[in-house]
Amino acid sequence: MPTPNPKLPLLFILSLILFPIHSFSTPTNVNTNTTAAAAAAHHFREAPQFYNSPDCPSITTVHDDDFDPDEEDDNNNNNHHHFMICSRQAVHVAMTLDTAYIRGSMAAILSVLQHSSCPQNVAFHFVASAAANASHLRATIASSFPYLTFQIYPFDDSHVSGLISTSIRSALDCPLNYARSYLANLLPLCVRRVVYLDSDLILVDDIAKLADIPLGDESTVLAAPEYCNANFTSYFTTTFWSNPSLSLTFADRKACYFNTGVMVIDLDRWRGGDYTAKIEEWMQLQKRMRIYELGSLPPFLLVFAGKIAPVEHRWNQHGLGGDNFRGLCRNLHPGSVSLLHWSGKGKPWARLEANRPCPLDALWAPYDLLETPFVLDS
Repeated sequence: MPTPNPKLPLLFILSLILFPIHSFSTPTNVNTNTTAAAAAAHHFREAPQFYNSPDCPSITTVHDDDFDPDEEDDNNNNNHHHFMICSRQAVHVAMTLDTAYIRGSMAAILSVLQHSSCPQNVAFHFVASAAANASHLRATIASSFPYLTFQIYPFDDSHVSGLISTSIRSALDCPLNYARSYLANLLPLCVRRVVYLDSDLILVDDIAKLADIPLGDESTVLAAPEYCNANFTSYFTTTFWSNPSLSLTFADRKACYFNTGVMVIDLDRWRGGDYTAKIEEWMQLQKRMRIYELGSLPPFLLVFAGKIAPVEHRWNQHGLGGDNFRGLCRNLHPGSVSLLHWSGKGKPWARLEANRPCPLDALWAPYDLLETPFVLDS
């Protein structure tokens, strides 16, 4: 049985015990761009194994139309891996993976498993740069989660590097940051629905609840929390809004901001509508005339804003990393919490490493698997 889900206030109190309040201070200019060399030297301890509750479905077969005979193998472990990767009963989670953010990814994985009612039925799909050391990334994940069902897919940076325009923060210009637009091409056709998660978040609720959110009619491709009180016009330049044709883009829909770090995506519908090409068209236009400033988010808004299925705000308490310039501390938004997201410049592992954490970083810390030189044998 998985560890019962703690209530957030209790978790906060426990975190304050682990990280006393006198250590909190407002961070000023914490460097979140950890070098690949330093990150690659990190060692992570093995996470505990979590087991399915008795009422979880047993995943032993796949539908005939999901089976790829080219992947058939006589090895039982490989067969089980294939069943999980293609199962419609599994919860499929997609994340990007790189050495700079690996510490955040490990914490996110642990949080998903710890709070899942059926952790053995969760399949992870990791997208890594084709230039990355995939063997090192695979070994890192497998050493901390030896029981985890996962696959790593190489992403060719050249697919998108020529389309990327300089944004307000250099971290947003990384080609891997755009890989979420290519999931339908990268993941096997048998994966029909996926929950996309950024690496700078933790869940404190069962991910199956998020994965099961209905998308509505066939025209709806993704679901995410919407924030209609946000100033939507600020995500695009005056060049965009002053253009008679472009300014009509949202004329027939109630467009609201949504954060692309947490999305439920119907990959079949995405493929059918060729939405990757639609996003690329806006990126090509951006190269000719600057219509936005903020990385991979605006193309998603241009294609999907006002056309997505709503999700409760508790599934993305975002902005905990502050803004894109200073990364100052922020408080939780009012209401229930199922997922905490350190979007913005400030990352909890970097602030903790610098001994300048924000108060809410203490909620992330219990999921940190980094092996420190001061760990004592029990």
